[in-house]
Amino acid sequence: MSTMNISLPDSLKPFVDEQVSQRGYGTSSEYVRELIRKDRDRLQLRGLLLAGATSAPASPADASYFDGLLDRVRKAAKPATRA
Repeated sequence: MSTMNISLPDSLKPFVDEQVSQRGYGTSSEYVRELIRKDRDRLQLRGLLLAGATSAPASPADASYFDGLLDRVRKAAKPATRA
């Protein structure tokens, strides 16, 4: 694991310490890592949403779509039969 030192203004340290204590993190590093992971996930989701917004329209998700989806899930969930 790489090491990175981060400087915080004095006004943020009590907030970080409080979050570590109240939210069950072992260290401030764990808290910061979680924030970075969430930001990465948020950016990935944003990219997917933007890609979806610029893509061509799909067919509507009506009752027949969901019926077909349910059939596919049921078929995939059935155990294989032995010959």
